[in-house]
Amino acid sequence: MADAVHRPSQRDIARLAGVSQAAVSMVVNGKADENGIAESTQRKVREAMRELGYVSNVAGRALRGGRNGLIGVHTFERVFPVGPEDYYHEFLVGIEEGAVGAGQDLVLFASTQRPDGTRTIYGNGTNRLRLADGSVILGLERNDEELERLEREGYPFVFIGRRDVPGVRATYVAADYATAVVQVMDALTALGHSRIRYLGCDVRRSPRQERLDGYTEYAERTGLRPPPPSLLPDEAVTPGWLRGLLAEGTTALLVETPELAAVLARAAAGAGVSVPDELTVVGLELPPAAEPTAGWSHIAVPRREMGATAVSLLLRLLDGQVPPGHHEVLSCTPLTPGTLAPPRTT
Repeated sequence: MADAVHRPSQRDIARLAGVSQAAVSMVVNGKADENGIAESTQRKVREAMRELGYVSNVAGRALRGGRNGLIGVHTFERVFPVGPEDYYHEFLVGIEEGAVGAGQDLVLFASTQRPDGTRTIYGNGTNRLRLADGSVILGLERNDEELERLEREGYPFVFIGRRDVPGVRATYVAADYATAVVQVMDALTALGHSRIRYLGCDVRRSPRQERLDGYTEYAERTGLRPPPPSLLPDEAVTPGWLRGLLAEGTTALLVETPELAAVLARAAAGAGVSVPDELTVVGLELPPAAEPTAGWSHIAVPRREMGATAVSLLLRLLDGQVPPGHHEVLSCTPLTPGTLAPPRTT
């Protein structure tokens, strides 16, 4: 069984500052002046608190065996608030459901946002996340330096999505993208497709990189010779580009994101290309439900389940039931048949 995560205590602060624990307690509780604690002593205590990443307990950690029943939710990018159509909505719903089921409260760390929209954990010199027992971190952006600092401090956190950060025992819950891509490729090749192109974004980050790797590895393993991936910004996916693809012999497209699926649908309408009669399309995520992508073949990432599992995993990490660096991988939903069709014969 893993050891419980150690947090800086007032005793740690006293040792680092070279003062008594009673002095630390008075500074932490805002009673230093009335008890005659020298300003120089107070300064030493505050400097030690910043160095150790100590956040005073405002919610009574004595309850629940030293925990306060608060779970943090942090992102290094702009996510809060989100509407039902936003990609992160289902993750947050899952986090909420997991917290409610476990009798935990949630803290959304929106105050960590900088003027440029990015977020920082240590903006004021201390770890804001320490207001919570541990935190769930989501989003594509990350700050490796801050994550390494969290690791050194022993602060418990769980990622939604796979994360490989040098020097960090990243605990995460992820989707099984590799198996999902294999399922899609198997279905397409069984229908007779051999010119299967991957349409993705021009930025390579997990989980996008995982999907692309699955496509490439499948081709290498099976001897399939697909066209090179098209990693393009949205504005490059035009009717003319799509007509060129068909002219080159492409018969099927794997579409990486819901946003690209919507862009591709507009390009197909502009080019007069019928899906799936002239082109088989499969989304590697659930495409927008609105026309014209409604009914398109797709697999879907279990976002709500991942959110709830992240909460459960964090609580098990706090209880010492799993070690830091533990991973859990969830299956994607099965491939839907909507826009699967054999290659068009001429």
